[in-house]
This record gives sequence, C-alpha cells and structure tokens, in this order.
Amino acid sequence: MPRIVDLRSDTVTKPSPEMRRAIYEAKVGDDVFGDDPTVNKLQERVAELLGKEVALYVPSGSMANQIAVACHTSPGDEIYCEAGCHVYNFEGGGAAHFSNVMFNTIEGINGAYTANQVEAKLRPDNHHFAPSRLIWVENSANRAGGTIFPQDEILRLRNLADNHGLGFHLDGARIWNVAAATGKTEAELADPFDSVNVCLSKGLGAPVGSLVVGSVELIDRAHRFRKRLGGGMRQAGIIAAAGLYAVENNRTRLVKDHKCARRLAEAINKLDSFSVALETVATNIIIIDTTPSGLGGIEITARLRENGVWGTSFGGTKARFVTHLDVNDDDIDYAIEVFAKVDKLPK
Repeated sequence: MPRIVDLRSDTVTKPSPEMRRAIYEAKVGDDVFGDDPTVNKLQERVAELLGKEVALYVPSGSMANQIAVACHTSPGDEIYCEAGCHVYNFEGGGAAHFSNVMFNTIEGINGAYTANQVEAKLRPDNHHFAPSRLIWVENSANRAGGTIFPQDEILRLRNLADNHGLGFHLDGARIWNVAAATGKTEAELADPFDSVNVCLSKGLGAPVGSLVVGSVELIDRAHRFRKRLGGGMRQAGIIAAAGLYAVENNRTRLVKDHKCARRLAEAINKLDSFSVALETVATNIIIIDTTPSGLGGIEITARLRENGVWGTSFGGTKARFVTHLDVNDDDIDYAIEVFAKVDKLPK
C-alpha cells in the first residue's frame, strides 16, 4: 500500500489503543436524564480546566457554536465576528436558520481584530437598526492558519462588551493548541469570556464531541437548545470516555504537533513553487500560497495527493495542511520530500 501522510485536518486521527480501552471500560447511564457518570465527569473536568461553572457535552463543534449563538441572542440581533471565522463561513448558515440573527463581519489581520474596529460598527439604539448583542472571537483562527488572538486585545474587547452590555463568546475549538503554544492555562485564556466552546476531536484526538462552557444560567439555556437541535444523547459515556482520556493525556503533547508544523512550513517556504507566511505558523496549521507555481490550490493538492501527501484546498491559490498526533517526524520527512518532488514537476 502506498504511503499516505494525511494532513487534511487534525480531525482525521484514530483512537489510540489506550483511548479504545477507556471507551471499552466506560461507565454509562442515560445522559438526557443526567445519569451518565462519564459524561458528568468530562463536563466537570472541562469546566474546571476553563475556570467556568459548568459545561455541556454536545456531538459537534458546529452544534456547540449554534447553541452559543442561541444562548446569547434573540431573532434579529447582530453578532460581530472576524470575516474568516468558522461560525460565519462553514456552518451552513446555521445562525440565520436556527437563531434568525445577522453577522457584522470585521476584516481582521491573521484572524484577529480590535476593539476599536468593533466600536466603530456598533449600532445606535434606534429602531432602524439590528440590536448589537454579541462579540465573537475564534482562537486559534483556523482559516488564518491557526493563529493566536492577542490576549491584550481580548481584554480590551471584554471592556467594550461590558461598556455596551454585549455578550462575549470564544469559539475555542483549538484553545488547547493556544494554551500549548503560549504557556497560558486554558482558564487564563477563557477568563474574559461569558461562554466558550471547545472541541475534543481536533488536536486532542478524540473521535467525536465538543463542550459549551459557561455559567449555570447560560448552560441551563444551552440544555434546551441542545434538545431542540437533537443533540441529547443517551449512553454517551461511550464516546465521552474518549474525550476524557484526550483531555487528561493529550494536551501537553500538542507542542510536538506545533514543532512538526514549523519544520514542514520552513521546508516548504524554501521551495520555488510555494510560499508560507511563517509568522502565521503559531500552532499546528500551515496555509501555503501556490501563486509562485502558477497553479491553484486544487491542482497542487491533487499533485501532492498522487504522491501520498493529503491536504485541503482553501480556494484560489491557498491550501491547508494540519499536523496532529498521528503524524510523526518520519511522516514530516516524507512530506518534505513530496513537496520537493512536486516543486520540480513541469508546470
């Protein structure tokens, strides 16, 4: 079988033998009744890690985002977010469909924007305008290349939210990577926010699951929205056990993924056909620009795939490659060889 290095996403990981053992041994109950001990333990542990009162386990990150939108808004409200963020671009119009809200997007730099940019867009308290209701941050920023939102600007946004009575939410799907890269705890990163969602099936390597974290009052509302979205699960401890194992065992190893991403990015950037903005490679995601090759991201990812390295076209001349726990140093060596081979192919 030809060698394959799958760098499409950090969601492609397979459960390790130890994680499968945790799944096999999981104690379960009916989570809709609140009776699943493994789900309860996972929720308590994640709430503790993020310094919030309680957490709610849900099947996916998109559901977690949609629940957060619903908890903070009413139909017709407006949310402020960065133009490249996941909730705006990649959730099938969920916020419009389920919550009947609108987005006011901000053109940030590497996925981050400023409090001044938000303040300039705030609506007057006038019946002609949608009510300003929620500020939305994504950290790390997927589409920007896993970049990290500056914490000092987050604190300024917190002050702005307080001054104008706005909610403040963190899409922290990859907050684990931010903590590993910055040395800050997850609780420090989450502290300024009213609510946070985190993902277990990306860098941490669990097969499924996310959590919404916040106050007792907010998570009580979240339960109702989870029910409406069909997210209530029964003996969910079977999958929650994998998430609990991931939280306890796979957070500290994320720095290895970051080192692999940096080494691969630096090697790619030396080739004639590609460029990488190395200052954006802060965690485990690499965005390459294929413009020097004269080919688009679709063509380049196809050529790489033919040689066993899988990535994702990001449209135009962009492509994304993501390191994860199923990629080791030998895989990175092979990926570097393949990129060098594709670099030399006739255009």
